[in-house]
Amino acid sequence: MFSVEVKANVNGVNVHTTENRGFTPEEIAARAVEKIVSISDEVDPMVKAQAEAFKSKVYHVIVLACKDAINSDRTTMCNLFSQQGHKDMADILRSL
Repeated sequence: MFSVEVKANVNGVNVHTTENRGFTPEEIAARAVEKIVSISDEVDPMVKAQAEAFKSKVYHVIVLACKDAINSDRTTMCNLFSQQGHKDMADILRSL
């Protein structure tokens, strides 16, 4: 027979704010990775190194996905502005 001990750690609420801007893809990815990947302080150093490498990879995948989503949304918005006769607005958005 075997036994398993499970410990749960309920974290408090974290609040993140910016001033006069939205969050960058890097900031969003960092917050997401903290929710997705948790690494114990008591884990074997080799396992911890692998987990840190995985965490870094997940971070970079999320950053890329955020940037792709932003570009895709801007393309949609530019096309909508152009179709509605607001080429000037489309040009401003395209230049961002």
